[in-house]
Amino acid sequence: MNSVLFRNGALLDPTQPELLPGHDVLIEGKVVREVSDKPIKSASATVIDLKGKTIMPGLIDLHAHIVAIEFNLPRVATLPNVLVTLRALPLMRAMLRRGFTTIRDAGGAGFPFKEAVESGLAEGPRMFVSGRALSQTGGHADMRSRHDYLAPDMPCQCCVRVGALGRIVDGVDAVRRAVREELQMGADQIKIMASGGVSSPTDPVGAWGYSEDEIRAIVEEARARDTYVLAHAYTAEAIARAVRCGVRTIEHGNLIDEATARLVAEHNAFVVPTLVTYDALASEGEKYGLPPESVAKVEAVHAAGLRSLEILKRAGVKMGFGTDLLGEAQRLQSDEFRIRSEVLSPLEIIQSATLVGAEVLRMTGKLGRLAPDAIADVLVVDGNPLKSVDCLLGQGDHIPLVMKDGHIHFNELESA
Repeated sequence: MNSVLFRNGALLDPTQPELLPGHDVLIEGKVVREVSDKPIKSASATVIDLKGKTIMPGLIDLHAHIVAIEFNLPRVATLPNVLVTLRALPLMRAMLRRGFTTIRDAGGAGFPFKEAVESGLAEGPRMFVSGRALSQTGGHADMRSRHDYLAPDMPCQCCVRVGALGRIVDGVDAVRRAVREELQMGADQIKIMASGGVSSPTDPVGAWGYSEDEIRAIVEEARARDTYVLAHAYTAEAIARAVRCGVRTIEHGNLIDEATARLVAEHNAFVVPTLVTYDALASEGEKYGLPPESVAKVEAVHAAGLRSLEILKRAGVKMGFGTDLLGEAQRLQSDEFRIRSEVLSPLEIIQSATLVGAEVLRMTGKLGRLAPDAIADVLVVDGNPLKSVDCLLGQGDHIPLVMKDGHIHFNELESA
């Protein structure tokens, strides 16, 4: 069994407000075996002297889309499957290099991507996949442009395209079957569209997605397989409907109000804001092919982003870390730290990307901390993220070492 002993690091434990200096961390195989402020002895471990650098758990992004290889999602859904797959691979590797050792893909990626990473065929974060997100006709995953006629027998091409982030399905019986199909194909959780959105061509942001009967049926089917539902939702009304119907995590939530935030907290639900994507859509979307009808919808949600963080914090809602970036903008993943720092403390932001992420994924004790029996996802960082999140920005510029599952994927310490 391979073992690595990190010596003399400043431990970032997200349950503590300050770094804990002078800590050793012993990794055996794929797990953390021991963490101590006293020297750890190991006859067989490879020793890495951190010389006081920060050692912390790997980061968790709860809202990624690895098959969103371009801004123009309707076009991505028509690209050849092999092309989409191959273009997704460097995006996955870049996420890992930035220190994101775990992601929840919030629509698009299915079990084969997860299997490719787990088998070592592809290099990337650990993946919790949602399969294809479920959308009503004319909803957020319906990427068809407006026409004067839709043939009644028109097939839903979403279900056979690797580049499709969602599939169109209507009615209680049909959504039950769709959930069962996505779970059978390997989805870890189920994603639904509970409101309109920016990247889709025909649905207003404030539109409701799915009837309450349909949402309850989806939630019931997920619970029957011991999993949960996450919902794309912007407006207070859409969020309240979803939470009352049993949805566990709300994605985005930009237009939430105080009363709805309290409702979310009362239901012990989570919200995963994704503020960086609206910066990217506003500044780069048009240049990289975001359709004009989507560009026009960006401003409605962009300006409300920081205010939503303030509302959620006051209500005591647990916030996960998400980014929701598309295409070329995926390089901006770590900028979510910078944007949130306008409202939240460094500790609160790091907790969202560690402890809260682990709780959402039902991996508390396994992810999000460096503690005995946790999975060995380790970052070595130049700087103190609890003082400033700037050391987590960029492309891993200040993260010389990234370990996932006990395997070191990137190590620039020797050349530093």
